[in-house]
Amino acid sequence: MNFFVFISQEWLLVSTLVVLIYIYAWRERIKSGRPISVHEVTQLLNKDSAVLLDVRDSAEFKAGHIVGAINIPFSKVAAELDKLESYKSKIIIVADKLGQHAGSVGRTLEKQGFVVRRLSGGIAEWQAQNLPLVKK
Repeated sequence: MNFFVFISQEWLLVSTLVVLIYIYAWRERIKSGRPISVHEVTQLLNKDSAVLLDVRDSAEFKAGHIVGAINIPFSKVAAELDKLESYKSKIIIVADKLGQHAGSVGRTLEKQGFVVRRLSGGIAEWQAQNLPLVKK
């Protein structure tokens, strides 16, 4: 009960805290690469102004991936950044299974000077939209 009394008496303080938490979460989300939809990814790839980096493990990549994607597993991205140097002039779109690793990979790439975007929802969203995957 004391909690609700505090909120009602200190509504300005609580409101400020909520706004600051929202701003912090929004900034952290942007730092790791702006999320983009599957339709925006398709447009960028068709214009050849972007390259897709798939950070899932090799077995998942072989089971189905987006056409033209480069596979560097999440655990090896920092060690294999040299493979991406030739794509520095393009937008790097980071894709993973559900979006859980794309943020940390995006931060790593942005620190190295890459322009990064994240596939919103990962490969699961791509499949949910019934878009094609290539299987090896």
